[in-house]
Amino acid sequence: MAWLERTDYQEARRRIAASVHCTPLLSFQTLGAAIGTRAFLKCENLQKTGSFKVRGALNAVAALGSAERARGVVTVSAGNHAQAVAWAARKAGARSVVVMPEAAARTKVDAARGYGAEVILHGTAADAFREAGRLAREEGLVFLHPFDAEEVIAGHGSTGLELDEKLPGPATVVVPVGGGGQIAGVAGALATSGAGHRVFGVEPEGAPAMRRSLDEGRATRLDAVDTIADGLAPPMAGELNYRYVREFVEDVALVSDHEIISAMRLLATRAKLVAEPAGAAAVAALMHARVPVAPGSIVVAVVSGGNVDPELLCSALREGAPWP
Repeated sequence: MAWLERTDYQEARRRIAASVHCTPLLSFQTLGAAIGTRAFLKCENLQKTGSFKVRGALNAVAALGSAERARGVVTVSAGNHAQAVAWAARKAGARSVVVMPEAAARTKVDAARGYGAEVILHGTAADAFREAGRLAREEGLVFLHPFDAEEVIAGHGSTGLELDEKLPGPATVVVPVGGGGQIAGVAGALATSGAGHRVFGVEPEGAPAMRRSLDEGRATRLDAVDTIADGLAPPMAGELNYRYVREFVEDVALVSDHEIISAMRLLATRAKLVAEPAGAAAVAALMHARVPVAPGSIVVAVVSGGNVDPELLCSALREGAPWP
């Protein structure tokens, strides 16, 4: 297949640059000293709408023609993509409908509505995908896939371009994986740099769609998911995303919910950063040696989002295991 080229990622970055933050790349000495590396955090939790998702959503909406924008858009999301699409659609003057699982965090539901989306709560994540497809067919809305689309991948590739510019040398970059849009974009963009960066993914043990896809040699669908990290719990790996991961990512590791909670606590207490469970997964993988790193090397954990329920954050601070 034909991969996105560096010019595609650069064009996506140009489209969205005026509307998103170039998020900080912060050193994290507590983590680095414990694992023997120079550790950095790419703080997408400080991004507009609170997560990386706005990069792909903005580029996808910007790529629509005027007739498509006039029809309005529909998408499916556990929360972060819902907020991102709502925000991007409002900027473009388009109607947005978001289908969310009934168990979606109410803070994320309220935020999506606050950004202007018409929110429909419907069944499980798999049910929500089907309902969004039905609405697209019956109401003429444009379906924006939350991760499995070239425009989304290209938008997320802007994170990779920023990393390539700011890192002091070749790095091991660890990226949380849900459906795979973010890691496809980051890995694809970094591969075009020729700088020798290595990319690893990380998923929750209770939602290993991409890990299972790699093991089975095809994009797979999960019968059920069970994880605290709602942002990493779609019922499937994206077909296109799987191909990017297979081509540009060295491996995908798994972490437990307990390890994710411990990472949330570490980020809050030592880095002074609020991260949702999905956003803490890459840090958890480095904390617990799920990703191979060489002594003295440069490592980056992408902190993908900070839209955490306050009660869950309090629970992580109380119950997260101290580390190291």
